[in-house]
Amino acid sequence: MEHTITFRDGLQVCALGQGTWNMGKSPSRRAEEIEALRTGIELGMTVIDTAEMYGNEELVGEAVHDCRDKVFLVSKVLPSNASYRGTKEACERSLFKLSTDRIDLYLLHWKGTHPFSETVRAMLELQREGKILCWGVSNIDVPDMERICALPGGETCAANQVLYNLKERGVEYDLIPWSLERGMPVMAYSPVGEGTLAGDGLLAEIAREHEVMPVQIALAWAMRHPGVMAIPKAGSTAHVRDNFRSLSIELTEDDCRRLDAAFPAPVHKIPLAGW
Repeated sequence: MEHTITFRDGLQVCALGQGTWNMGKSPSRRAEEIEALRTGIELGMTVIDTAEMYGNEELVGEAVHDCRDKVFLVSKVLPSNASYRGTKEACERSLFKLSTDRIDLYLLHWKGTHPFSETVRAMLELQREGKILCWGVSNIDVPDMERICALPGGETCAANQVLYNLKERGVEYDLIPWSLERGMPVMAYSPVGEGTLAGDGLLAEIAREHEVMPVQIALAWAMRHPGVMAIPKAGSTAHVRDNFRSLSIELTEDDCRRLDAAFPAPVHKIPLAGW
């Protein structure tokens, strides 16, 4: 398995990152969640994904404060804020909440009403100012990706973060090939279907054969394409360590054949799932 993802500028990160959706909701779990993120970073899962919408950038900032230079920090601007001026102001707010001087990858969270041209212009300016290392998008399908890449500087879009797991394979039909042909990594959120895949019988069967857990098989499957990374959320150190073990799983051709039979690949265009 490919253990690293390479961005167009040559930067490499671990193919398994850490999501934070729904973290920071419970004050009683704050310390445990921070420790989970720090454990993942120590293991090499250095991509940490958050967003202004999540309301947990302060928690993430606290978790990465003492190891900021090891971390590839991702945040996102809400579509409602994604005008030229709004994007710049949202980035400043996120920098403040994250207690950092830069965001490594700043994403448009999903398509809104503001023109892509305004968002991209702001992203490029933030990049020139050193406030973001690179920029990208989330939940954007191929036709809009082509529009974005046709804009001045739009071809520097560094990544697309989309819903992708065994139950949601629509992006395999065109978006993943389109992205990887252009050297644009795809970030898979909800790679285990928010836990729903954990109870699947076939995954359990394949997991027993590998002497691992079903979730680890689901993660290994999501990362089987070079250029696709997974960002599962884990709110405890034990869960983080379980996720990390998925990096050492080598799925066989027979494993993939059986999974394809149970969770068929798309044979036609499917509208992008997610937001």
